[in-house]
Amino acid sequence: MNPKIQELFSKKNLVFIATTMKDGSPQLSPVWGNIDQEFILINTAEGRIKHKNILRDPRVAVSVVSNSNPLDMVTIRGVVSEIIPDYDYVHADKLTQQYMGRKNYPFKREGEKRITLKIIPEKIFVLPELKISDED
Repeated sequence: MNPKIQELFSKKNLVFIATTMKDGSPQLSPVWGNIDQEFILINTAEGRIKHKNILRDPRVAVSVVSNSNPLDMVTIRGVVSEIIPDYDYVHADKLTQQYMGRKNYPFKREGEKRITLKIIPEKIFVLPELKISDED
């Protein structure tokens, strides 16, 4: 996978996932995510609106934007190929380390079941290297 994509997904950069509502309208959520080989992995909880939407229509769009330069970004369209149970918080803990520098996921809720969305990228758009300048 493109090194820029690897770099953006390996840092504390917020990821956005878009799914499709039953009526066809878009739904967008900020999430934590990373990459495993050629797959994008997004962690969420069972029963959330994005989970329900994906069960009906597995097509998604994902975007990750650099915290330090909003012009440094990648947008990916793909399909959720698998929903992996993360009931033991293995993936959630890994993302907590990446995003917060903490060992364990701190937002556990009674009865919540975490899942990992495994996304196969189909179309990838990488913005050319642009920098924000204070000069006009």
